[in-house]
Amino acid sequence: MSAIDRRSQGGRAVLVLGASGFVGGHVCRAFTEAGWRVAGVARTAVDRTARGTATSYEIHELDLVRARPDRLMELVRRHRADVVVNAAGAVWGVTEAEMDLGNRDLVRRLVAAGPPRLIQLGSVHEYGPVPRTAITETTPTAPVTPYGRSKLAGARALLDSGTDGLVLRVSNVAGPGTSPVSLLGMVAAHLASGPAEPLRLAPLLAHRDFVDVRDVADAVVAAAASEVTGRVVNIGGGQATSVRDLVGRLVAADGRGARIVEAPVRGGRPPEAEWQRMDITLAGTLLGWRPRRSLDESLRDLLSSAVRAAAPTMSASAHS
Repeated sequence: MSAIDRRSQGGRAVLVLGASGFVGGHVCRAFTEAGWRVAGVARTAVDRTARGTATSYEIHELDLVRARPDRLMELVRRHRADVVVNAAGAVWGVTEAEMDLGNRDLVRRLVAAGPPRLIQLGSVHEYGPVPRTAITETTPTAPVTPYGRSKLAGARALLDSGTDGLVLRVSNVAGPGTSPVSLLGMVAAHLASGPAEPLRLAPLLAHRDFVDVRDVADAVVAAAASEVTGRVVNIGGGQATSVRDLVGRLVAADGRGARIVEAPVRGGRPPEAEWQRMDITLAGTLLGWRPRRSLDESLRDLLSSAVRAAAPTMSASAHS
C-alpha cells in the first residue's frame, strides 16, 4: 500500500500555491487521488478549473509575488484549508531580486498570514556544494547561487517562525512535464522535435541526485497528513547519478540515434555541485515515504510528455 493510501484524508482541504507549475500540478493531482479537497493558486490560469484524476479542482488567479498576507489568508479561509503547500517560486530566467521576492518574501508573507499548517518545498541547492558524502538534514547550508540563497531564506522564515509545518528539501526533479529550460527537459524537447542536427551541451561532468516529480508529490501529501513539525526533511532519489549517463539513457529511449555533443562553453564555470547524493532516511522514518519510480520510468515518461507537447507544433509546421 502506498504512502498516499495509508494516509488518505478524505474531507480534509489543501490550498496549493503554484498549482499550474510543473511540481504544483502533480501535487494537486496527488492530493486529489488521496481524497483531499483541493484548490490551487497561480499567477495565471488558462482554465479556471484544472482536471485531476478523480475530481476537478479550482485554480484561483493571484500574483503571489505581490499578494498581501490578508489576501492569502482570505483564500485559506474561503477554501477552509487545513494545509497550505507552497510549490511556487522563481527559478528560471529571472533576476536575483525576483528570486528574493518569489522564494524568500513570499514565505515571509505566508507565515505572517498564519496558515494552519504550511509545507514549504525547498531545494537541495540550499546546501550548496558538498564533498563526496551523503547530504543529511544536519549538513551545513552554504548555498553559492542566488536561487539557493533565496530558497534557504524562505526555509528559515518558516522554521524560525514557529509555524506548524515542514520544509521538504527536494533534489533535482524529473518526470513528465519537466521544463524545457532544465537540462533533461531541454534534451527531451530536442529529441521530440526529431532533429537532424546534434544538440550541443556543456561538458556533462556532474553526478546529481534525481527524483521523479510524482514521488515528490507523494512526499508532499505524506508531509501534509503527518503531525511532524518544525523540521527539514530531505526528499530525493538517494543516489548520485551521472548526468551524462541520464542524457544517454534519454537518447537510447528515443531510439533514433540523436547525437549529443559536449563542448566547453566560452566563459563557462564548473558545475555548482559536481557530486550530490541526498540521505533520505529521515523521510522514511518520519513520513513513511520513499521513492517508488525508477529513473528509467521517469525518463521514459518525460520523453513521452515532450513528444505530446511537440505534436501540435510539428503538425502546424507540416501544414504551413
